[in-house]
Amino acid sequence: MMNVAIMGYGTIGSGVAEILEKNKEIIAGAVGQEVALKYVLDLREFPGSPVEDKIIHDFSVIEKDPDVQIVVETMGGLNPSYPYVKACLLAGKHVATSNKALVAAYGTELLQIARDKQVNFFFEASVGGGIPIIRPLYRCLMGERIQEITGILNGTTNFILTKMDNEGWTFDSALKEAQRLGYAERNPEADVEGHDTCRKIAILTAMATGKEVDYEEIYTEGITKISDTDFQYADRLGMSIKLFGSSRILPEGRVNAFVAPVMINKSHPLYMVSDVNNGILVKSNMLGETMYYGSGAGKLPTASAVVADIIDAAKHANRNVVMGWSSQKQEMAPMETNTFRYFIRVAGLPEEQIDGLMNFGPEEAITLEGKDEFAIISKPMLEADFKEAAASAKGLIKFIRVEP
Repeated sequence: MMNVAIMGYGTIGSGVAEILEKNKEIIAGAVGQEVALKYVLDLREFPGSPVEDKIIHDFSVIEKDPDVQIVVETMGGLNPSYPYVKACLLAGKHVATSNKALVAAYGTELLQIARDKQVNFFFEASVGGGIPIIRPLYRCLMGERIQEITGILNGTTNFILTKMDNEGWTFDSALKEAQRLGYAERNPEADVEGHDTCRKIAILTAMATGKEVDYEEIYTEGITKISDTDFQYADRLGMSIKLFGSSRILPEGRVNAFVAPVMINKSHPLYMVSDVNNGILVKSNMLGETMYYGSGAGKLPTASAVVADIIDAAKHANRNVVMGWSSQKQEMAPMETNTFRYFIRVAGLPEEQIDGLMNFGPEEAITLEGKDEFAIISKPMLEADFKEAAASAKGLIKFIRVEP
């Protein structure tokens, strides 16, 4: 029998416990032996819950119990999750986590400890919730050279943008609805400012390159400046606006990575990814494009990915699975080296302003009834060249990047 301890009995932790109980026969069949929950570490008591008799408050109980072979971390944040996970790995225990902040900040160190101790540090649930993406990168695509990973990686922001797109809501009203439904936290900064997506694309980039990626080096822009007017223009153009986390691996080995709202047309594979769903597009040199779509969050979808990691750890109880990345630093290219087209809103009338916008190579001006402004879409430009041209242009209200 394999014994599991769960650290953190919140939404995801309780989901893991539920799946371990409801699917115990399936899990036992996959592993070849019973997998049982022995402890649940939490500050609370949970009287009357299915795990009432398993609740403990002292981490050292888990750390020092040799009968606990697998530990699940679903506490979130970095403290105490980081010292607890590190201690479990050093004690020779496998760890499965859903914590993207932990993986992005300390993944390199924790992966190395796992290798040294011949155990495993798994984190399938940290990026796409219930969507398989980590394991496909190191198993299914192991013979491929990954060229690009682009994803809608945050269900909260995708829900907000979908409401703005399909129903004409303002950003503020869509955010309030997301909070009412429990999709957004009371403080939604990590989601709407793009920080959550940034950590996820950093993890995926590290998986693709095999090198450590510093998420703080990734250009990150959220959705707080996107307005219902922007979506009115997008509708006229037959396009939509999505928050992308994108990583393009250049032939010389550097990586162009960014998080930003991007305007895309209906032919783009991620165009139809709506509401709280996530979608991840991977381009590789032999297979071409593959796409991974589904629920990127939620109790049971995310817990399902954690349980898959538990099973993988149990099946490799005495050896480390080769995956992850090394301590070698991945070189990142500046945001200014990216190429986009640009959707640009300009104050005034086209006949008055268009001559001053020729550096952008606009094909036509788009107007909205009742608005004292217009919009253009530029030719493909380096970000550096666009910013230089924008600095000298008059009347610019805002811009949104457009897939080239």
